[in-house]
Amino acid sequence: MKVSTTRVLLTGANGGIGQAVATALAGAGASVLLAGRSPARLSAQVRTIQRRHPTAKLDWREVELDQAASIAALANHAAAWNCNVIVHCAGVAEFGPFDHTGVDRMSQVLHTNLLAPMMLTQSMLPHLRALPHAQVVCVGSVLGAIGLPGFSVYCASKFGLRGFAQALRRELAKTSVRVQYLGPRSTRTAFNSAAVSDYNQATGTAMDPPERVAEALLDMLETETAERFLGFPEKVAARLNGLVPAWLDGAFDKHSASLPKSPDQPNPPTTQETSHAR
Repeated sequence: MKVSTTRVLLTGANGGIGQAVATALAGAGASVLLAGRSPARLSAQVRTIQRRHPTAKLDWREVELDQAASIAALANHAAAWNCNVIVHCAGVAEFGPFDHTGVDRMSQVLHTNLLAPMMLTQSMLPHLRALPHAQVVCVGSVLGAIGLPGFSVYCASKFGLRGFAQALRRELAKTSVRVQYLGPRSTRTAFNSAAVSDYNQATGTAMDPPERVAEALLDMLETETAERFLGFPEKVAARLNGLVPAWLDGAFDKHSASLPKSPDQPNPPTTQETSHAR
């Protein structure tokens, strides 16, 4: 689909990647419905984008992705707005030893990163299937294909999102709806905490600017590529991990050694293995 013909519902519009995507879409001539939790931030973001792109076609809508009624209201609004593309960009991070993560936090991560996109897509499907052409893009992570120490809960959410996108793509293959998955590696935004930045530095993990992700997303809209991972060696590791995952286990010893220390455990020894990261 040509980007200039898209009417995009963008969740997580206030996030680092979301802001870059919204700006890139507007610059390419797309109409964009920005969705997020803060009306003040959304309206300010629209004004900022329109100063840069005066002819941009923008709207915004508040949504609470942890509330089914709010998701349903967003879907109804987006359908009335004639949305033909959903970009699932909302997400929450989780990093650290698995035994430090509480059940409530696990539930929040899985709901926001996995269940909410599923619920919104399901609510929008009757509208999307009635269109001549529609697309659903799940912005996940390379950690939807590589299990990385310290990201057990986050990986679970992104593996699930990738599996959802893959299964739904095949389920809807004979319809007008295309489902895609974009897996960025670690990105330089406030999404990553200081602890993650320290971990990335210790493990030699490269980070991309959010504009790199936005560029890839616009390209995917036009090429309709089913799945794409960003960065080297991450994209190679994602494919290799899918074929022979046990082969890579030893490559992540350095990552395990670089995790924040548990209060009751000594620091493990550091190794010098090759780094693969989100």
